[in-house]
Amino acid sequence: MDGAEVEPARAGAREWCGLALLAVPLLVLAIDVSVLYLAAPALTADLAPSATQQLWILDIYGFLIAGFLITMGSLGDRIGRRRLLLFGGGAFAAASALAAFAPTAELLIVARAVLGVAGATLMPSTLSLISTMFPVPKERSFAIAIWMTTFSAGVAVGPVVGGLLLEHFWWGSVFLLAIPAMLLLIVLGRVLLPEHRPSGPREPVDLLSVGLSLMTMLPLVYGLKETVAHGPAVLSTLSAAAGAVFGTLFVLRQRRLTDPLLDVRLFTRRAFQAAVLLMLLGTIAVNGLFYLVPQYLQLVRGSSPLQAGLWMLPIAAASVFASLAGARLANRFGKRSVLAVAALIALLGCVAIGFTGPETGLGALIALVSLTVVGMAPAGVLGTDLVVAAAPPDGAGAAAAVSETAGELGVGLGVATAGTLVAAVYGASLGSDLPAGLPARAADEAAEGVAAANSVAATLPPESGERLASAARAAFTDAFAMTGLFSGAVMAGIIVLALIAIPRYGAESTV
Repeated sequence: MDGAEVEPARAGAREWCGLALLAVPLLVLAIDVSVLYLAAPALTADLAPSATQQLWILDIYGFLIAGFLITMGSLGDRIGRRRLLLFGGGAFAAASALAAFAPTAELLIVARAVLGVAGATLMPSTLSLISTMFPVPKERSFAIAIWMTTFSAGVAVGPVVGGLLLEHFWWGSVFLLAIPAMLLLIVLGRVLLPEHRPSGPREPVDLLSVGLSLMTMLPLVYGLKETVAHGPAVLSTLSAAAGAVFGTLFVLRQRRLTDPLLDVRLFTRRAFQAAVLLMLLGTIAVNGLFYLVPQYLQLVRGSSPLQAGLWMLPIAAASVFASLAGARLANRFGKRSVLAVAALIALLGCVAIGFTGPETGLGALIALVSLTVVGMAPAGVLGTDLVVAAAPPDGAGAAAAVSETAGELGVGLGVATAGTLVAAVYGASLGSDLPAGLPARAADEAAEGVAAANSVAATLPPESGERLASAARAAFTDAFAMTGLFSGAVMAGIIVLALIAIPRYGAESTV
């Protein structure tokens, strides 16, 4: 009938199989987040990198992913998202092979850099392809939930997989996991994944905008990482400030271009603003806890890395369940209601964590963290869905990149805040419970962290050493509990944001 609105086609078997294929590179990226830290000791013994080289080996991957997300999302909108995804998958496989067999630290740094750039092509491409494959809002929400739970599962099983590989093979084996996964993506991608090309002619990517995007993200991420590692300092503060200045210049540049790298008009939409802020706050809250739980398990409870990874599995299972259930419930009750109720559940869990202590059983603590994650997970899933839904079809790649960038910044801010809070609370708590007669130098070393305190305790007489180690464990437990309360405050903000800024059933209209 003339003038009637055409209903979008529901997804068929090809689309759901394509979603399973899109989960493969995301799973590889998620596992890659954690396995290198397990391989670092063996890698260091084999390649003998300097302290600076070791830092670059660990960090350059994340730096370049964050720096190139906006560029790659916009590039996919221009040249085709499937084309960019398959090219990025091939580059990721080749760089993984180079990293696995790198004979020197310098070559490994180069390989990690290429992995970061290639990784930046994969994340926005997969998410924007989902928006093409699943035009029905309810199906898209569920598909995004599956996509995001894949990443959560990968982060959780990464230490387990990495631990098993390192027990039987050399450190380079952790990189080889990506090669068969990316080859599968390349072979099946042309069959299962659709191509999305722009509806009209597009101008080439503006190189000045690319440079400004990099100069925004790289200093910001560096400043956050340095703050986590060494606390607030002049250099890290100046770095973050420089990123903010370049970010302002980037926005001004985009406003003047007829075909910008990122359509900043999206940020004038209330639903888009709220969705990005929702993702940022949710990521800050959850990563503050995720940053500390493995440390708590190993440093306070004495778990091995593999045991700590196994203890993290129930938390990952809770995230998977809540992400999938949240998408289903949002289709029935509306995004606003689900977000607010889920955040309330997380708030209650965070408050309970705030009252835990050394006497709390490990099973009970993991149950509380799992409950908290159940409430936190829907924020990421539904926030991502709102971001993608608010973008026009030809700008879904750039919008997906904004979503991923918010996630990257949220991880950095969450870890930075948790690290700063832990340092302050740990130092104050330990200082009031040090053994009598402890030398000033030993006290200063113990104040650096639980690991340092345990090292100092090993040099003391048994009674004093045990008192110091016990005090350090109690101080870290106090810091962990305080981080739970901080995450609870963030979740309270999410409740307010959901109730005042999120439409009940989301925003499906475009700019």
